[in-house]
Amino acid sequence: MSVVSTQVGDYLSRASMIRRMFDAGIELKKLHGEDKVCDFSLGNPDLPAPAAVQTELYQLAERALEPNCFGYMPNAGFPWARERLAEFLSQEQTCTLSARNVIITVGAAGGINVLLRAIMNPGDELLAFSPYFVEYGFYAENSGGRFRTIPAGPGFRPDLAALERALTPTVRAIIINSPNNPTGVIYCREELEGITRLLAAKSAEYGRPIFLISDEPYRYLIYDGAQVPPVLPLYEYAVVVGSFSKTLGIAGERVGYLAFAPQMPALDTLLNACILTNRILGFVNPPVIGQYLMSAALGSQVDVSIYDARRKAMAEVLDNAGIKYQMPKGAFYFFPEVPVGANGDDKAFVQKLVEELVLVVPGSGFGCPGHFRMTFCMDEAIIRRSAAGFVKAVAAFK
Repeated sequence: MSVVSTQVGDYLSRASMIRRMFDAGIELKKLHGEDKVCDFSLGNPDLPAPAAVQTELYQLAERALEPNCFGYMPNAGFPWARERLAEFLSQEQTCTLSARNVIITVGAAGGINVLLRAIMNPGDELLAFSPYFVEYGFYAENSGGRFRTIPAGPGFRPDLAALERALTPTVRAIIINSPNNPTGVIYCREELEGITRLLAAKSAEYGRPIFLISDEPYRYLIYDGAQVPPVLPLYEYAVVVGSFSKTLGIAGERVGYLAFAPQMPALDTLLNACILTNRILGFVNPPVIGQYLMSAALGSQVDVSIYDARRKAMAEVLDNAGIKYQMPKGAFYFFPEVPVGANGDDKAFVQKLVEELVLVVPGSGFGCPGHFRMTFCMDEAIIRRSAAGFVKAVAAFK
């Protein structure tokens, strides 16, 4: 007799490969020692938070005994925090936003679930280009929807022709992730304009809006002078989902947001719907401490130059092993190809790396077999220590 639902039982059988590899890393470290295992499986930001975070924590501690200091607030977050966030996002998105355009959420993941619950009917579809963040499918199914993917074009760029073919009447939203996890690709303005033109045309044809959800937790982790174009001015049914997990290095504090295009029709209706779904999904309201930290540190960020140095170190390791890859322009991941001798079998190559005490994640977990993902949010010494393991794993397939 099963103690879990059929759906969740199925989820358990195909649970995130990222977590599987992370758990395997824990066991390997117990067996061989922390200093012997090179774990590139989980994108857990490790850089210290900006000084503004520490300063705000000290000030908050002094107020900790005040009545209701950590009590409930409106479901969308503190009004003053929403106003400050809206002011900051107005500059980022190059359009005028107010508190009525912003909801503070329990991380970006909470924000996506809140939004999908508000807009999706049973059977509606959420589209994404592959490779994609592994949890999107679960989020769509949480709201009774379906998840469908579109293969990306060369260089992991959005394939607009494929998108146009995929836009059927059952599509309710497309979710994009730029800078992308796992590829590090940043979509340019022309690509975003192409996407929004298609969505606008199909929305008019089908008589209901197709939302553009832009998932942007890595917006400020960018390299080589890259820029992330704003999405909200481009499309009236655009929603930006953001997080301060990576920017401020406070992933465990779980503070994110939804920002709605100011020109969106029936904006107040959608805003109120998301406030309701935030409550009935059990999030209730965003973390108190996280809102204070976010507000105090807006405009600050972790030292991206450290991530950049690690990015370059990882490129050297891959070059030395003869592994082909595309240099990421943002986020903190590489998504290389498996060696030719592996015949596209990403799981076999990943297992060979495990034997060398190097942990990465198969690309098939991101909807893109023949690749593997590795994060570089760890000390540079760990990255360089993995070099011999990569060489040996590649040699095994020659």
